[in-house]
Amino acid sequence: MTQRSVEAVIDIRNFCFHIGGKQILREVTFSVLRGEYLAIVGPNGAGKSTLLKCIDRILPGGSGQIEIGARPLESYRQKELARLVSYVPQADGRLFPFTVEQFVLMGRYPYLSPFSSVRREDRDVVRRMMELTGTVEFADRQLNTLSGGERQKVLIAAALTQEAEVLLLDEPTTFLDYRHQAEIHALLCRVHQESGVTIVAVTHDVNHAAAVADRILALRAGSVVFCGEPGELMRPAVLQGIYGTPLVLVDHPLTGLPMIVPGMVAGAERRDGDHGDGNWVRA
Repeated sequence: MTQRSVEAVIDIRNFCFHIGGKQILREVTFSVLRGEYLAIVGPNGAGKSTLLKCIDRILPGGSGQIEIGARPLESYRQKELARLVSYVPQADGRLFPFTVEQFVLMGRYPYLSPFSSVRREDRDVVRRMMELTGTVEFADRQLNTLSGGERQKVLIAAALTQEAEVLLLDEPTTFLDYRHQAEIHALLCRVHQESGVTIVAVTHDVNHAAAVADRILALRAGSVVFCGEPGELMRPAVLQGIYGTPLVLVDHPLTGLPMIVPGMVAGAERRDGDHGDGNWVRA
């Protein structure tokens, strides 16, 4: 894990957010330290994605306080904010009519003027980030010709070209097969370790979050119900309080860190005659 500063790059205090009269986030308070890898977990509908969009001002408004770099979020002009915070959204199936290189170059918008041509240094950054993400070979291909894993690497490359201090990711491995999940996870760990960028990633993969994150924040029904180190999270009582169901944990054979056993709940037993079809009942 990367050495991190004790300085908070994101500071959120008593933040609340409503959509259509429904409260999505409730009195959310936490900080993200510079250089930290923070994972955000929690059940569906907990407000995880909404929280990321509020930090990047995709969803403006709300009450309470969000500070980026010790300044109120609302004090930033959009290009200023984009030089500090970049965002990789959830895969939603939308495809854009651009080549990979054209799309990644758009990530340089905080540094470009509508009245000037693209500079050599901008193209150098694009090339460097495409090399880092393994997308150079796709440079001239249309985005709609790529696989889901390839497109996700392109989205990350575009975000990295902003050269922002903070990288926000909303479920970066959703819908990807195991190979591409592993490649994306390895890429993010390399970016974090080599560049020291602060990463805040929403994920449903609690096991992976526990393996790579410095700290984990858990939301339930819009409220913070846990914020601490992975070892403190991976306890049956803590996880049951977050997800509302008992879970089985076993020690990882290499790291010794407790891991959730997929498809099992505490107190479950296999039905007679069950030979591995995943059917479990409560004892």
